[in-house]
Amino acid sequence: MPDREEGPTGPASAVGGTSRRVRALFVTLGALAVLGMAFVMFSGFWTDWLWYRSVRFTSVFTVTCRARLGLFTVFGLVMAVAVGLNVHLAHRLRPPLGAMSAEQESLDRYRLGIAPFRTWLLVAVCAVVGLIAGASAAGQWRTWLLYEHAVPFGTKDPRFGLDVSFYTFDLPWYRFLLGFGFAAVLLCLMVSALTHYLYGGLRLTTPGGARATAAATGHLSVLMGLFLSLKAVAYWLDRYGLAVKGGGFAAVPGWSGLRYVDADAYLPAKTILCCIAIICALLFFATLWRRTWSLPVLGLGLMALSAILIGGLYPAIVQKFQVQPDEAAKEAPYLQKNIDATRAAYGIATTKETAYPGTAASSVSATKLRADAAGAADVPLLDPDLTAPAFQQAQAGRGPYAFDSPLSVGRTPASGGTERETVVGVRELNPDAMPRDDWVDDHLRYTHGYGLVTADADTTTDTGAPVFTAGGTGADTLAQPRVYYGEQTTQYAIVGGPTPELDETAGPGGKGYHYTGGSGVSLADPLTRAAYAIQLGQPRLLYSDVDKNSRILYDRTPQQRVRAVAPWLTVDGDPYPAVVGGHLEWIVDGYTTSDDYPYSSRTTLGDPAADGDDSDGTTAASGGQVDYVRDAVKATVDAYTGQVRLYQWDTTDPVLKTWMRAYPGTVEPKSAIPADLVSHLRYPTDLFTAQRQMLTRYHVTDAADFFSGDQELRVPDDPAKKGSGGIQPTYLDVRLPGSTTQRYSLTSPLTPAGRTTLGGYLAVDSDATSPGYGTLTLLRTPAGGAGPGPAQVHDRLTTDTGIAAQIGALRRGGSDVEYGEQVAVPLDGGMLYAEPVYVRGAGADAALLKKVLVAYGNRTALDDTLGRSLDDLFGTTTSGTPPPAATGASQAVRQALADAQRAYDAGQKALKAGDWTAYGTAQRQLGEALRRASGAASDTGTPAPTS
Repeated sequence: MPDREEGPTGPASAVGGTSRRVRALFVTLGALAVLGMAFVMFSGFWTDWLWYRSVRFTSVFTVTCRARLGLFTVFGLVMAVAVGLNVHLAHRLRPPLGAMSAEQESLDRYRLGIAPFRTWLLVAVCAVVGLIAGASAAGQWRTWLLYEHAVPFGTKDPRFGLDVSFYTFDLPWYRFLLGFGFAAVLLCLMVSALTHYLYGGLRLTTPGGARATAAATGHLSVLMGLFLSLKAVAYWLDRYGLAVKGGGFAAVPGWSGLRYVDADAYLPAKTILCCIAIICALLFFATLWRRTWSLPVLGLGLMALSAILIGGLYPAIVQKFQVQPDEAAKEAPYLQKNIDATRAAYGIATTKETAYPGTAASSVSATKLRADAAGAADVPLLDPDLTAPAFQQAQAGRGPYAFDSPLSVGRTPASGGTERETVVGVRELNPDAMPRDDWVDDHLRYTHGYGLVTADADTTTDTGAPVFTAGGTGADTLAQPRVYYGEQTTQYAIVGGPTPELDETAGPGGKGYHYTGGSGVSLADPLTRAAYAIQLGQPRLLYSDVDKNSRILYDRTPQQRVRAVAPWLTVDGDPYPAVVGGHLEWIVDGYTTSDDYPYSSRTTLGDPAADGDDSDGTTAASGGQVDYVRDAVKATVDAYTGQVRLYQWDTTDPVLKTWMRAYPGTVEPKSAIPADLVSHLRYPTDLFTAQRQMLTRYHVTDAADFFSGDQELRVPDDPAKKGSGGIQPTYLDVRLPGSTTQRYSLTSPLTPAGRTTLGGYLAVDSDATSPGYGTLTLLRTPAGGAGPGPAQVHDRLTTDTGIAAQIGALRRGGSDVEYGEQVAVPLDGGMLYAEPVYVRGAGADAALLKKVLVAYGNRTALDDTLGRSLDDLFGTTTSGTPPPAATGASQAVRQALADAQRAYDAGQKALKAGDWTAYGTAQRQLGEALRRASGAASDTGTPAPTS
């Protein structure tokens, strides 16, 4: 049978068609993959733009993107072009391939393999190095913006006479340029050498011949000359870098600046090495004519030897034989510069230091001490951490709400135009308390918290529970009590759509609530929904309960929002709520910082470990160490709308002025701060802890005294919470020595280094309405300390027999005893301590205040209330009179009962009027009157009156 010929429709044609379809399929899939990756990259950019537009800070997005894109483009192109030109030049300078050695013959196959793709390979290499270099440069956008918009400090460094802005703004940019230059030259040197080797310009084995052609020698010599020129620039900049160099001085942790050995050894060495590097560079450039590397290599060896001898050995000799024999005298001028710069950089130069006895004079009577204690301070007894469960138990409401722990502290208006210290809790949504793990519930139904709750900081009920001054829904004090933005609100929410939101006021079977705040990003556009579905990894955004009216809320904590709109700020770790104009606002303190302030020592900002004896903390809230900090910006975040506003607070800070030039219009002037907001502002805790840490050493202004360390102080550890780091500073209204009125202050006791006695007391005026806001006052006790310190006072809970017995009684029935924040108050030359004692019943969540420990000098007392403890401590009544004698007991009982009746009537009246401040005052007066009546009755043997 003859063979059948296959026509166009035969198997060959079928195979060809299948092959084309497969290729088309792969091309299609590849195109879709590329489009998918492009859309993923685009979605991040698009959602960021939408978010910034929603908060009306688009200029932050555009300025930052422009800076990043500009740096990426410029430096990416420079690197790509530099590498490409050098590879091209090395290829052009290749020698003719005549009689090839065995080495060259082995390379020939590589040359032949590269030849068809040489251009594309070069483009690919340039593209890769350009992308890497551009991405690295884009990360320097902060450095570039500071350099571009720099504002002078108006202060010159003491060594070179340059404005501080040169070190904080200019020098970091010069260092980046130098590092980029080194990277570019080294990369060009490597690719050029590789190209020369591949095409015969360089040879590793050349029997009887030169190892490099003249062209290759000249090319590589120029690159080496450029490298050494950059090295000369580096040596020159290193001279200025000594002013901000850290470490190297064991006597001063965090030290920054020149020492004696730097000024007399390293500084001349850097200058000499700079000159040697210039000479070596010229020698390499000269090889364009000499065509030999003998002199340049000799110069390079001389430079390496000089770096060892001049840059290493000589400074070590100076340190060993000149500095160490008389270190105090040699280092004194440099220590003085460090002291002055550090005090200026941390804003502690104007600290008012006052000598304080630490113990009361023997001439001060107990009656006077008790009377003075009544007006010395409003002592807060509610611990913000231990009180949080009590808030949760009594005020959580019907929904899955919770209060952040620790609670915030604040001030609320009281009668007579005064303000009262309060503990504040915002009733936020608690993701851990959701009824079920469901996407609709988590993100569409349970979307917000409701209201805030406040309690008097210095008052409790008879059972030891907080006395709430505002509770329930908060609708009585807030125009809009719903909380869509808060410290615990970390997950995104979709509002405004068809799904009603569960609300505190809706109740069982209610209709729910629909958000009307206008914040968030609209999901009406399908492209936007797709972008967020990719960014959040949630495809249900494309089809589940989302319509044209839906809006997505995210980045909902106050810190997240402030960091996003002001990426140049370091944000305080403790935002606090306040009712401003009927709206619940979160107040966030924003710092401007630097780690390049000349001669200033470094510390961490926001790291509790930095407050203890271990001052070498490595982590800060800002992500590193700082040597300059300012309380620059007060920011607010509306709890309902999420609106962020930034207000200039420090009008003299050059760092803030620089950022305001870089981001014009984002920070409002100080004059724009509403008056009712100013009354809620306070001195920030993180800044105070950093200043406190520096003042433990830098309260000493004389270099000789500083070096000896005899007057060094320490931040004591929290005596009630072992291992928790330094004792937390306390906000309280306190009357400092020399003042006739109380001032709202942030306070902390200090101890001498290595001892537990009282070494000092630091306070800062924290009332933003006061002309003295920010004024630091240090009460300094005699050297070695005087009077007991915080740890000694706390230890009396176990060492004092009578007090230990009372504490033991509180533990009966399996109850736990916990200790609240210890408060120290200056009183008539001594220090009065108050420490609340809480009891948590077996199986109970909330701890209740049961006792208050007070101590003054060697005296200690423990009783049910602060007033009774003070009476026990000083042996007097609140009025300052001795306790009534038994012969007049009946009259004292009648008087006390009359006082109790008046206090009770006043309390009922205040309760009906809703005046919680007056009610709390009346309750205290009632308790005091009943106590006096009980004491007087016991003297006569009559039954004690009860409440």
